[in-house]
Amino acid sequence: MSRSAQISGIGMTSQRTRERLVQRLVDQGITNIAVLEVMRNVPRHLFLDEAMAHRAYEDTALPIGYQQTLSQPYIVARMTELLVEGRERPARVLEIGSGSGYQSAVLSGLVDEVYALERIKPLLMAGRKRMRQLKLRNVQMRHGDGYDGWAAQAPFDGILAAAAPEQIPRLLLEQLAPGGRLVLPVGQREQTLVVIEHTEQGFVRRDVEPVRFVPLIPGLGNS
Repeated sequence: MSRSAQISGIGMTSQRTRERLVQRLVDQGITNIAVLEVMRNVPRHLFLDEAMAHRAYEDTALPIGYQQTLSQPYIVARMTELLVEGRERPARVLEIGSGSGYQSAVLSGLVDEVYALERIKPLLMAGRKRMRQLKLRNVQMRHGDGYDGWAAQAPFDGILAAAAPEQIPRLLLEQLAPGGRLVLPVGQREQTLVVIEHTEQGFVRRDVEPVRFVPLIPGLGNS
């Protein structure tokens, strides 16, 4: 299969299948046109092993190895919408837990620069390969601990985490620019999707909806 055919997809990974996914997202309440357009165009099947690619456009989380998952498309769209809604295009966004790179690719179409951290080295390498394959030049990926953030590139207009800490990490708040927004799941067994705004009065928290994510684990993993 040619490179272009691999990206565009066939059968269960075709554009028609993607359109059905986008319609489901609309039915579930996703309204941001720019987010829907990116979800339509990013080839989710490329971020899965070949054996799982036929399920790429189901609205479900899927395994990517190392006890990690590719988040449900609705959750990706919802968190992205929460990050960008009602504001100018964010210039710099930090992503915690990039996994195989799908959320990074979605963000790349909506913000100027994406700085993505992944603690599991093989997933990081796979993500970098996919960024090159899709020619997404505004994504930088690094092997790092999500609890530490990426201080050298801070402050960030937005921070998005795809793994749940029990409490909001202080260092992430410190790396959020004035006017910036942090979107992440928080909790242990019972988790809540949370939005933190960095306002002139301080940090303002809004709880959005119940979610289920893998835990945010400190430290680095090489496998």
